[in-house]
Amino acid sequence: MARPPETPAPESAQLVAVYKAVLQKVLDKRPSGTRQRIAAVLGKNRSFVSQITNPAYSTPIPAAHIEPILEVCHFSPREREAFLEAYAVAHPRRQSLADRGPKLRARTLLLPDLGDPERNRRLDVLLDNVIRDLADLLEEDGDEAATQ
Repeated sequence: MARPPETPAPESAQLVAVYKAVLQKVLDKRPSGTRQRIAAVLGKNRSFVSQITNPAYSTPIPAAHIEPILEVCHFSPREREAFLEAYAVAHPRRQSLADRGPKLRARTLLLPDLGDPERNRRLDVLLDNVIRDLADLLEEDGDEAATQ
């Protein structure tokens, strides 16, 4: 039997709203296509981005999405610090973002539309795997260099 979705406690929702308010202020100062760029970088649709960037929704931002969002939005150092502090308060049990491994940077790759959703999905998965394998290989090279 499927479990009902968990709804965050009111206090949790308020804490999530704090960091989302910081994000929303940053987004309000950015060009109109910024939310679309976030969606493209995250591989999500724009409605998902609307949910994770609007303080009225209690949907938290997944930790894996934080760094790409920070990169796309070009947070100032002060904005970045305020956002990350509020995020840490709202999600104290999550691993520190600074401890999550190497810093990532977001890149947008424009691909041809293959005219078939299934073929487009397969191409996306293929490229995701290549990038993940390349990142693993680079990390292994870095580990080997550190031990020598």
